[in-house]
Amino acid sequence: MRILSVNVGMSSDAEWAGSLGRTAIDKRALPRRVAVLENGLAGDERADQKHHGSPDQAVYSYAREDYDWWEREIGRELRDGRFGENLTTSGIDLNGALVGERWRVGSALLEVTRPRTPCVVFRNWMDEPGWLKRFTEAGRPGAYLRVVELGELGAGDEVEIVSRPDAGVSVLDWFLARHGDRDALRRILDVPGHDARWDEMAERAFA
Repeated sequence: MRILSVNVGMSSDAEWAGSLGRTAIDKRALPRRVAVLENGLAGDERADQKHHGSPDQAVYSYAREDYDWWEREIGRELRDGRFGENLTTSGIDLNGALVGERWRVGSALLEVTRPRTPCVVFRNWMDEPGWLKRFTEAGRPGAYLRVVELGELGAGDEVEIVSRPDAGVSVLDWFLARHGDRDALRRILDVPGHDARWDEMAERAFA
């Protein structure tokens, strides 16, 4: 389990980038080690702070294995960073990761928080027919992480899972449940100590 690529991007104007008109989704690989700061990687920007500025979204990771699957699906090459992720990984089941599990990457400590929710900017950036629906149905959202301990990391670093909840909500179940999958929601409700927001969602879903 390792990091294939570390990617950062700066905000730029884009007419297609929703109401904000700016985006930093175009992440590019860095050939050097990068400092991990409290709210993300040094040199990386998030243009839409309202929807992407939370510490729980400090670092986004996407698996090379999922990119390979998408390349076969859409018939085009997808470079590392194309989905706007900061860390392109290899050998990690990101979608099966549990919310709350912690990774040691380089000298930094990161914690899995949630899946990516596709947005209009992502749709326009990819320029693929029906992209939001296809991305959602594929169930390969990748994982956001928050920074627990500052440090630095770089391409080639191993990813060590240092702790993992005994019972937890997977990134995929979180993603599916938020998109109306009742079976995934039931699995989350079976997790002891799950967030009360899931109970509120269940009241609406099973009313």
